Amino acid sequence: MTIGLVGRKVGMTRVFTDDGVTLPVTVLDVSDNRITQIKTAEKDGYAAVQVAFGKRRATRVNKALAGHLAKAAVEAGHVLKEFRLAKPEELGELKVGAKIQAQQLFKVGQLVDVQGFTIGKGFAGVIKRHHFGGQNASHGNSISHRVPGSTGQNQSPSHVFKGKRMPGHLGDARRTIPNLQIVRIDEARQLLLIKGSVPGSSGHDVVVRLAVKGQRAPVKAQAPKPAAQGGAPRQAKPAAQPAKPAAQPGKGAAPAKG
Repeated sequence: MTIGLVGRKVGMTRVFTDDGVTLPVTVLDVSDNRITQIKTAEKDGYAAVQVAFGKRRATRVNKALAGHLAKAAVEAGHVLKEFRLAKPEELGELKVGAKIQAQQLFKVGQLVDVQGFTIGKGFAGVIKRHHFGGQNASHGNSISHRVPGSTGQNQSPSHVFKGKRMPGHLGDARRTIPNLQIVRIDEARQLLLIKGSVPGSSGHDVVVRLAVKGQRAPVKAQAPKPAAQGGAPRQAKPAAQPAKPAAQPGKGAAPAKG
């Protein structure tokens, strides 16, 4: 299913398995995902589900959005996210104004993709931002140990190419971490406990979807084909024949010349 949930990164904790192994997990709060609109191919040209997450004051909502939410009888949220559907049949029993529960979409052991914004680290140089190596600290280098060095070109083309790795803003970029495993689902509090690294700091919003590349069926061992289908087992090689004994003198051998 391509429908996902919008959540909030609560923090990290750990859980113990039945074998006594401790697993570090990230806690995601995916409660209160309210359906504000269901789009269909006949009316909108594509199938999708629009959900609202979180809370927003009524004074911060414009009239157009307020009317859209009032039509669905849904409280305004600070996030309005739309999930496109690969097949219209995925809608199932979803209705406008209802809430999507975590257990409806996810199961323990499944792999998910989590998208969010990384932690912003402000302005950074090339060593911290792009892992450049510092310049020589030998005699003659004056206050140029951590600078990027020359960035220009020759007279032709006489400009710095776009995309040059230079100092700039570090972090605060949208990133998707694929194939994170769901360790536990708290249905009462609508919490997902996920094993792996989740982008962003605690309190930031994330989007959780089923993994795109990780959901693969296990490879089953193929049984040998019957003889009727040309799959007869190979016959064992015949045992090596013993070597022939050497010819004895006097039996068929030519007489020796005197």
